[in-house]
Amino acid sequence: MKYFLIAGEASGDLHGANLMKALKAEDSHAEFNYFGGDKMQAQGGQLEKHYREMAFMGFTEVVLNLSTIARNLKFCKAAITAWQPDVVVLIDFPGFNLKIASFAKTKGFKVCYYISPKVWAWNQKRVLKIKQTVDKMFCILPFEVDFYKKWGMEVSYVGNPLLDEIAAFKANGKFRAENQIGQEKIVALLPGSRKQEIERLLPAMLTVVQDYPDYIFAVAAAPTFSSDYYEQIIGNKRVKIVFNDTYNLLNVAHAALVASGTATLETALFNVPQVVVYKGGTISILIARMLVNIKFISLVNLIMDKRVVTELIQEDCSAIEIKKELGMIVEGKGRTIMLENYQDLREIMGKPGASEATARLIYKFTK
Repeated sequence: MKYFLIAGEASGDLHGANLMKALKAEDSHAEFNYFGGDKMQAQGGQLEKHYREMAFMGFTEVVLNLSTIARNLKFCKAAITAWQPDVVVLIDFPGFNLKIASFAKTKGFKVCYYISPKVWAWNQKRVLKIKQTVDKMFCILPFEVDFYKKWGMEVSYVGNPLLDEIAAFKANGKFRAENQIGQEKIVALLPGSRKQEIERLLPAMLTVVQDYPDYIFAVAAAPTFSSDYYEQIIGNKRVKIVFNDTYNLLNVAHAALVASGTATLETALFNVPQVVVYKGGTISILIARMLVNIKFISLVNLIMDKRVVTELIQEDCSAIEIKKELGMIVEGKGRTIMLENYQDLREIMGKPGASEATARLIYKFTK
């Protein structure tokens, strides 16, 4: 069968690649066209557009790039129409993919959505539109099943693809030596992968380095930026830069400062106590505070439905607060309690196999 997949970010590229691999195991005649990235391209098929041309962060950035987004939508619709797939598979990236869902449904294509839009966070009435345009929804967060049920929509919880990634991870025993890190305890810094995130969050994270002289700090660097870029931000501080090896860094980390997003869940699944930080553009934050109606921003707290990790947002993301909260988790009762909550989190999340489960359901629905 012919599958048209759309992923618009680095995380979607990863999950899309794993889904393609699983679909090939289910369907020996699988053919792929897609919007995605290098990881999806490595699985074969035709890459129509790279996510580098599509990912914009925040309300302000989206507004400034409306013309580019409009061109991408037009190109995507034309590519779907020309290829005539058996099913369109949308992967996260809701601002773009929900528009494609409406188009595809109108044109008579089957529509599957893998990794639900965060409609539970704001403008929940979007579920009504999803019910009209999406045939099958596959969720990766346990609480989403009950959320959709309240709106009269049956969805499938397939597990979380991060569990698959972590289960497949093989630790590098030479990681410390290769990165010139001794046996000191490590504080991992995960400031995100977008330029806006890094330049807002990394300087704030670095303010605490001098307060922990017995610890090594290491930045999980995004591969799209150079060492020089990070060194200009870090300056002369005693900080390591680690490229393309976040899981090995988390595997040996004692604690972490983490940008809000998927990385907060990854950090928890690696059993690393963390402080979650977030800073956005002033206008974007003002709009978000008016629209967003959730108690937490980190996936850990959202899944657990309680405050497990501290979230330092906007003005709270300061040197004083980061120092205080990091001190609570490097040792003592705060660290113990967080690790106990992580155990409960893993039980709620379930077992690996999200890609395989989703592929089976898509293939069964489509054939």
